[in-house]
Amino acid sequence: MKIAILGHGKEGRSLEEYFETRGNSIEIFDDFTNADLDKMDFSEFDLIFRSPSVHPKDNFSSMTKYFFEHKKASVIGVTGTKGKGTTCSLIAEILKALGKKVYLVGNIGNPSLDVLDELTPEDVVVYEMSSFQLWDMTASPEVAVVLRIEADHLNVHDGFDDYVRAKGHIAEFQKPEDVLVYFKNNQWSREIAEKSKALSKFSYPEEEKPVGMEELFDALAVPGAHNRENAEAALLAVAGYLKMPVEELISRYSTEIRAAFGGFKGLPHHIEFVRNLNGVDYYDDSFSASEPSLEVAVKAFEGRPVVLIAGGKDRGLDLTPIRAAIFEPENMKKVFLIGETREGLAKGADANRYEIVDSLKEAVLLAKIFAEKMVSGDIKPVVLLSPGAASFDMFKDFYDRGDQFKALVEGLE
Repeated sequence: MKIAILGHGKEGRSLEEYFETRGNSIEIFDDFTNADLDKMDFSEFDLIFRSPSVHPKDNFSSMTKYFFEHKKASVIGVTGTKGKGTTCSLIAEILKALGKKVYLVGNIGNPSLDVLDELTPEDVVVYEMSSFQLWDMTASPEVAVVLRIEADHLNVHDGFDDYVRAKGHIAEFQKPEDVLVYFKNNQWSREIAEKSKALSKFSYPEEEKPVGMEELFDALAVPGAHNRENAEAALLAVAGYLKMPVEELISRYSTEIRAAFGGFKGLPHHIEFVRNLNGVDYYDDSFSASEPSLEVAVKAFEGRPVVLIAGGKDRGLDLTPIRAAIFEPENMKKVFLIGETREGLAKGADANRYEIVDSLKEAVLLAKIFAEKMVSGDIKPVVLLSPGAASFDMFKDFYDRGDQFKALVEGLE
C-alpha cells in the first residue's frame, strides 16, 4: 500500500515505523497548515493518516481509529480537560497490582501502534484520549471515563461545541454491555454521559463514599482534592472493567489498591514534588498552561502558604480568570511573574503581592528567600511553578520549562 502520514511527531514516527516494516510505501507531509489540506491531492494514496491536531476529513484515518479497528484487547479510555494522565496511571497501577497485563497508551505519550501486535484478549489497554484523538472516532472503548470538561484547545477546534462533540465520541458508540464513568458536577460531562448506550453508568464524586474508600485515598502519594477525585474515577473504572461493585473491589483488594496509590508518585511536570530544602517544599507543575490547571494546583496546597511562579506566552487570552486564580486564594503569599503575560497578570494587583522578574532563575532564587522566611514550627511553605500559560516565549516546550525549574531547584543550597 501507499500511505501518506500528515505530521511527523511522536505518533507520525510510530505510524511510519509500523507500516514501513510491513513493506508499505510511506510519504511524510510535515510542512503544511490545515488550510493547505483543501489544496493537497492525496488521490494516489491507499491510506492517509492525520496527526492528532490535523483537522479530520472523510478520507483521513488516524492512529487511534486504526488501533480500535484492529485491537484484540479491551480498552479503558479516559478523556477530560485535566487529570487524564493521572487517572489513566492510577487505573493502570491498580490493574497491575491485581496481576493484569496492562498497556498504557495514547495522549500520555505512548503510541498505541507500538503495542498493537502484542495484545491478547486477556490484556487490558488503558488509553488516554485527547479531543484530537477522539475527533473523528466511530468506535468507543468498552469502559469510558469522562472527567471534568472545560474549554481548551479552542485555537485548533472550531469552537467549544466542536471540542465537546469530539470528547463525546468516547461514549457515543458504546454498546449496552459497556461501562461509563463520568464526573457528575459538570454539565458537559453529564451531556456526554447521556450519549452512551451503556447500561452500567457510574457517576462521581459521591458524597457518601463506600466503606474504606476514603482510607484508600489517604494512601495517595499525589496531593490535592482533585487527585482524590481522579482516584475515585479510577476505582469505578477498574470495578466496571472487572464487572464487580466498587464496594467489592475495595473489600477484596484494599491492600493491593493501597500499594498502587502509594506507589504512584505523579506524572512529570504535573504537581511533581522536586525536593524539600530548609523546610520548603518545591513542586513542578510546568504542565499548567491555562487557568483551570493553575487553579487546581493552587487548591492542592490549601492550608499551606504558597509562593508561586507564574506567567508565560501571551496568546491574547483574557487574563482575568488567571489573575483571579493567582491573587484570590488566601494562602497565596507571593507571586513571581515571568514571561510575556507578566505585565498583564500584574495589572490591578496589590504591588506587595507580586514581583516581576526577567528569568526563571531569578524567580526561583527570590522564591527561595521569601519562602524560607515563613518556615516556623508546623508552617511548611510551598514554592510552586504553575505558569497558567504556554511556554514558547522562553522555553522549547513545557518539558523544557519544567526541566529547567527542577535543575535550578536541585542546585539550590
